[in-house]
Order: sequence, then structure tokens, then C-alpha cells
Amino acid sequence: MPPFLTAAVEQALRAPSVHNTQPWRWRIGADAVELHADPDRHLPVTDPDRRDLLLSCGAVLHHLTVALAAAGAAAVVDRLPDPEDSTHLATVSVGPGPATGAELYPAIAQRRTERRRMSHRPIPQELLAGLAARAAATGAVLLPVTGPEARARLVETFRRAGQLQRCAPGYPAELRLWTHRLPGARDGVPAAALTRAGPRAAAAAPLRAFPDGQLRQGAQQKGHDGPDDGAEYLVVATTGDTVLDRLRAGEATSAVLLAATLAGLATTPLSQATEVPAVRQALGSSVLRVPEQPQLVLRIGWPATHADPLPSTPRRPLPTVLLA
Repeated sequence: MPPFLTAAVEQALRAPSVHNTQPWRWRIGADAVELHADPDRHLPVTDPDRRDLLLSCGAVLHHLTVALAAAGAAAVVDRLPDPEDSTHLATVSVGPGPATGAELYPAIAQRRTERRRMSHRPIPQELLAGLAARAAATGAVLLPVTGPEARARLVETFRRAGQLQRCAPGYPAELRLWTHRLPGARDGVPAAALTRAGPRAAAAAPLRAFPDGQLRQGAQQKGHDGPDDGAEYLVVATTGDTVLDRLRAGEATSAVLLAATLAGLATTPLSQATEVPAVRQALGSSVLRVPEQPQLVLRIGWPATHADPLPSTPRRPLPTVLLA
């Protein structure tokens, strides 16, 4: 295995994934890398149509191209190359041409998922436009949730999704499995990275309820009554809803998260409203009111003043994610 390919795959493993399941496997050849979905890490109750799995794999695919670009290699991506193997999502080879995306490489190590409240400091419109351009370059669109009424409807869609999921057989156990890992586990979300659910938090931001979260909120911001969270909400959407569309949406998610991190913004991918079909439909028709297919909600804002740095979440070692 060429060292630069191996190093790029190892860096790509920092990509975000639903509940940090890391649902991917890799095969590293002499001049190409294969990305495969790992069906054993699919969440059948949370993610019945594999959307989260494909978004996660799209994100790690984009992370790989960024890591290759940082090594001076231009990535040539062949998506869904084998009609007979639905787990084979992409083959990435190194080809001629300029390596693009290297500027995002430092953000791979810097990015964290921020579940605490965010500052009310506004995000400049030119920065939001730049994030939208990143999404468009990967074949997706980034749609803002604008205005208090739309935001209230967004919070309601997440509340409804959470209510339905909590009543779904197997959901509480599945959530607990991935948020209560044994000490030393290299996957799942540790309690130290999760905020405790509460009525004020639920009203302020559409975050998934984690009853046993240990991450403390920062001090409440002064001068703002009501829900104390100044984040913006952006929805990654696509014109279609095929496997390729979802994979592309994951790539767009990675591009937006890395660019936002590079600009100093905090980010939170939120998938709960797109995991329940009826709620996802309402997200498109009642919140966004557009024909595009919503794939994922992104919460983005400036970190709260004096917020403590977030620790990195664990990742599986490279040898454990390699195929023979």
C-alpha cells in the first residue's frame, strides 16, 4: 500500500458519522482506494432507509479527497462503480490535473460537533454564501431556515421526530448502545460530548435528546430573552433522493463543515428530522417550502464566549476498517 494513500485514508477517518458509528470499510490498492459501506454498522431503527449511513460515507469520501489534495494528489472519484455490489460506494484513484480542496485540510483535525448553545453574533452573509458555494460544487444545495416562524416550525419537526422515535420499538436501546460505550471504545459518542436534555434546550435548538449527557452548557448570554441559542440552520438538499444523491449530500456536508470550521464557526449535523419519513416530508413542505429533497440539517454559529474546547471523539484504528 502506498504510504500517501494509507495516510490519506487514516486522516479521512476523522469524518463525522451518525452516532460516530463510522459505517465504512476501505480497500487500499497500489494506485486506488475503494470505499465500502459497512452493513454491520447500519442503525436499522434510527436509519431505516440508510440515509444516515450514506451521508456518513459521503462525508468520509470527501475527507479522503481533501487529504489527498493536501498530499498534492488530484483525486478521481468513480461513484457506485459496481452495480452488483451495493456496499461498494466509490473507487478513488489519483489522476492528472490540479489537486483541489487542500485548503480545507487543517479543519479535518480541528472540527468538532458542538451541541452547546452558540453565540448570537451574526454570521456574515458572504460567509454563508461561500458555504452554499461549497455545497453546490459537490452537487447539492444549502438552504437557509430564515425567520422566527420557519425556525419554530423546524424545532417542531425535530420535536415530532424525537417523539415518534422514542415510541419506536428498539430505538431507545439502539440510542443507548451507541451513547453508552465501554471505556476505551473507539466508536460511539461518549457522554462527555453530549449535552443533557432539558426543556429550555429543547425550545432553543432542535437537538436530539440525550438523557445522560455530561457536557455542560456555557454561561447564559446576557441581553437575550427566551431561548438562548444564536445558531443559524442550513439544510443540505438535493434535487433527487437516490443513493447517489445521498452520497453527494454527504460530500457536501463535509465540504460545508470543514469550510465553516476553517472560518472559526462551530457546527452540529442534525439528522433526526430526516430519519422519520413523514417528518422529513414536512421539513421540505412546511419549513423549507421548496421542491428539493432535504437530506440533513446543519446547525452553524460562532462558539459561545469562553466556551471550553471540546475533546475529540474516538475513531477506530486504520487496521480495523481495512478489507482484505
